Amino acid sequence: MTLDDLRVFAAVCRAGSLSAVARDLACSQSAVSQHVKRLERELGLTLIERHPRGVVPTRAGRLLQTAVAGGLGGIDRALRTIAELARGEGGSVRITTGATSIRHFMSAAVVDFRQRFPQVSLEFQTGVSSRSCLEALNAGHVDLAWITMGTPVRGIDQRPVADLPWVLAVAAGDPLAARERIEPADLQDARLIGLPQNSVSRSQLDDWLGKSGIRPIFDTSVTDWDTAILLAELGLGHAVVPALPEWQGPGHPGLRLLPLPDLPALTVGWAVHDWETLGPLARAFADTVAGHRGNRRTPPPVGPAAPAVP
Repeated sequence: MTLDDLRVFAAVCRAGSLSAVARDLACSQSAVSQHVKRLERELGLTLIERHPRGVVPTRAGRLLQTAVAGGLGGIDRALRTIAELARGEGGSVRITTGATSIRHFMSAAVVDFRQRFPQVSLEFQTGVSSRSCLEALNAGHVDLAWITMGTPVRGIDQRPVADLPWVLAVAAGDPLAARERIEPADLQDARLIGLPQNSVSRSQLDDWLGKSGIRPIFDTSVTDWDTAILLAELGLGHAVVPALPEWQGPGHPGLRLLPLPDLPALTVGWAVHDWETLGPLARAFADTVAGHRGNRRTPPPVGPAAPAVP
């Protein structure tokens, strides 16, 4: 068997489709099938089962898939680290993150890192959720994943960087805008702008609402926090979101962020396969982002009686 056989097999298991992998690799479906058949001949067992809607790994296939995910990722990381050492300060760092995370968490760090390592290429891949970011990390497509921290994931090291308190974002003219804080009961039957269903932040919010016995109405859906804030400021609904400094001050004169102190803070940070084997450039970038967040205190939410943060 070859590394290419194992890479293609892992891709087939992730995609659940031979044709989808063939499109990604710009080859024929027959060529993809040959990689899998070569592994099956060598191992003497069937590795995937074909169904009308795609393929699924057999028990033996799942065992191999688990081993390949960790093994190939380690090989890829080692090869990249060796290449970086050979080039000195050259090389690249591959990061996956949500659509708005660079603006809110990394902008100053990116400038700092580029000044320190001008020859290093930064490659950002947008993920629609923390889950998709972790999938890209597991597949070996990236070095670092910036995620919302949830439950532990086997084979992944998670390092918290910032805790974000929750707020209710409302328009300045909204009846709730005069409140000093928001209690769980205030959200009963409220019409909320919903965060993505598959996001960790939405899952944590739904869990808290359920435990509090609160059933709001999610009648608007968005894909990111910034869009939720925009709609709330326009008076098109209320948004429960983490408090971020960029939303406070003169840039959002029509917005009020009301504290939700009963809701546990949302934690964001880095996910990697193994900090000990992470390449020196990727580690330097992760440390730079964490250092900037550590030097930048998140201001308290701006309620009706608080002055705007300049």
